[in-house]
Amino acid sequence: MEKFEFICPCHFGMEAVLKKEILDLGYEITSVEDGKITFSGDVTAFARANVFLRTAERVLWKVGSFKAETFEELFQGTKAIAWEEILPVDAKFWVTKANSVKSKLFSPSDIQSVMKKAMVERMKQHYKVARFEETGAAFPVRVSILKDVVTLGIDTSGESLHKRGYRKMIVKAPIEETLAAALIMLTPWNRDRILVDPFCGSGTIPIEAAMIGANIAPGMNREFQAEAWTHIIPKKCWYAAVEEANSKIVTDIDMNIQGYDIDNEAVKAARQNAIDAGVDKYIHFQVRDVKELNNPKKYGFIITNPPYGERLEDKKDMPALYETIGKAYARLDSWSMFMITSYEDAVKYIGKQPDKNRKLYNGMLKTYFYSFMGPKPPKKPKSE
Repeated sequence: MEKFEFICPCHFGMEAVLKKEILDLGYEITSVEDGKITFSGDVTAFARANVFLRTAERVLWKVGSFKAETFEELFQGTKAIAWEEILPVDAKFWVTKANSVKSKLFSPSDIQSVMKKAMVERMKQHYKVARFEETGAAFPVRVSILKDVVTLGIDTSGESLHKRGYRKMIVKAPIEETLAAALIMLTPWNRDRILVDPFCGSGTIPIEAAMIGANIAPGMNREFQAEAWTHIIPKKCWYAAVEEANSKIVTDIDMNIQGYDIDNEAVKAARQNAIDAGVDKYIHFQVRDVKELNNPKKYGFIITNPPYGERLEDKKDMPALYETIGKAYARLDSWSMFMITSYEDAVKYIGKQPDKNRKLYNGMLKTYFYSFMGPKPPKKPKSE
């Protein structure tokens, strides 16, 4: 069976989580770099990677790689790719994004223009037409140039994979679904343990946790760009991926997931988003201040994305807020807490040193993911 190569960008610092996801799907990793994983798979990977991967930003079909230090080399390298085997005569094709790091070619608009010309020249030679109408399926090309090595990928996803389709109602500064899923997967939380997010906003962390706990594939209720590429990917691949996703959903479970926020509108949005994600029965949302955080249950988890105080006028409120978080967590003596924040003095005001501090990027913002580990629950005795 024909093999294809794919590139999955992810949040910086989350490469290990995405790598494990890809391996769990049964595909072979070919390279791991900062912010992206490259892997190979058969034609089913177009659909399965898009439907199942929780932490990838998108799935790119890698169609070529070559060295180019001049625009002429870029033109010839791009033209050497067999575009006629990829693009039908009516295809809509363009270079949607170009980025360059430590390379002689660095102007994104010039790179995009030269590559488009090269693709057209190649297509003209094959199809024997003077111009292309571009009325058919879309094939947006993304290019990255690193140390003069050009890598081309065609975007199979369309909208970024963080757009699961459930978050129609959002509040300010929401965390992306892909990042929320990755944070949860970095913790030892499982669906048997209580999980509380005291700054739930529009509900992303609790909803992603419920989807993980119920084994609901993140992409099973949305569409993808590559579904229109029927000359490459048979329709049955997409049907089979969704069928596989449906067969893996676990319904006979009880989960104790809670989301709090002091903003009534945020809690309303979170409830609606959970309904749209099909996980509302697993999550209890309520309007509640973090200072009221308490729970009689043992060995629970806090996983949260509190305010960072990025705006100058909010900065003054941060010491008191993080002190309150620290006091609330101190009351939950057997719990573990995992928190993402860019606030530099978070640990100072929480009043406790984390067991682990992982540096991550939330968009362009440098953040820290602090792990405060509670004791492990005693092992349940094996039933006779």
